Amino acid sequence: MQLTWQWPWAALATMIAAIIIVAIIVACASRRTDDDNHARTFSLDDDLNTESASRLFRQWRILSRLAAVMLAIALMLTIALTARPGTVDESEEKASSRDIVLCLDVSGSTLPYDREVIDTYRRLVDNFKGERIGLSIFNSTSRTVFPLTDDYDLVSKQLDKASDILKGVESQDDIDKMKESDYQALSDWLEGTQNRKESTSLIGDGVVSCAAMLPGFTYGNADATNTDRQRAASIVLATDNVVSGKPTYTLTEALDLTSQAKISVDGLFSGPKQSESDQTTKDFKSAIETRHGVFLTQSDGASVSSLVKEIESRRNHESQTRNKAAITDAPGWWTLALAIVLVVWLALTWRLRR
Repeated sequence: MQLTWQWPWAALATMIAAIIIVAIIVACASRRTDDDNHARTFSLDDDLNTESASRLFRQWRILSRLAAVMLAIALMLTIALTARPGTVDESEEKASSRDIVLCLDVSGSTLPYDREVIDTYRRLVDNFKGERIGLSIFNSTSRTVFPLTDDYDLVSKQLDKASDILKGVESQDDIDKMKESDYQALSDWLEGTQNRKESTSLIGDGVVSCAAMLPGFTYGNADATNTDRQRAASIVLATDNVVSGKPTYTLTEALDLTSQAKISVDGLFSGPKQSESDQTTKDFKSAIETRHGVFLTQSDGASVSSLVKEIESRRNHESQTRNKAAITDAPGWWTLALAIVLVVWLALTWRLRR
């Protein structure tokens, strides 16, 4: 459990008000003292010179100081309670974190950009706390590289492996010039993504396959139970949106299903800059943004790495807003302490009045 203050501004306001009230009381007391100086006064020194009277006076001074200390402590506890002390249940906060699926188009034209996305998430994984991440790649068909997991050692190894395999892949010519061992490693990694002849980059089908990795999503419909999804779910879709062949789901149909299932989809244009003004890119941008997703191209940032970090920054802000639900009021011990202090103060003041 972690202590937090939900209304710190209220505590500051209460403290300022207390200071003002004390200042007014002191000013009034000083004025009364000045007025009393003009009145006739009597000395009790002779009456207090007895041993019994001196002992009672010392006792009165000690009790009055204790009463003042108790009153000061009560004021501080009141200020603390005004700030609404609460606790953050780290287990709930962790459970309310995100599920992230990297959904990468691995058709020939997008492979160089996929490696940048993978490398960026490899670095981001080191700072993850509670997020589960999975990786799916698709061309005409999809393959799950690794399912949703918070085993960050496994994730790091898989992402490192994917990055090594894609290293140096900038074009089809690079693939053709690969050593046989490197080409075999790339073919093995891509195996299962090209099982439909004369079709490539079936993006809608790829998105649905990625969504199926998330709890509660089924092919063809969105589970109504996702309305109260406990973990935020998001897909990072990296593609150039160039489809060849007839898909089972169009991109629009796939995004409608993810939207119904409360799964956010962010789009990363993984294609050459000269294609950013193409109609396919505009359609991609419109489909993502009309469903409240984040769409970015390389023109929006210095690199693919910066685009991925921008997506993560925006989604983390949303997650932090959700995590406020994990904060619960915890005034118990503070209220008990205030009650005890007030009881002691009342007892002291009662004794002083005697």
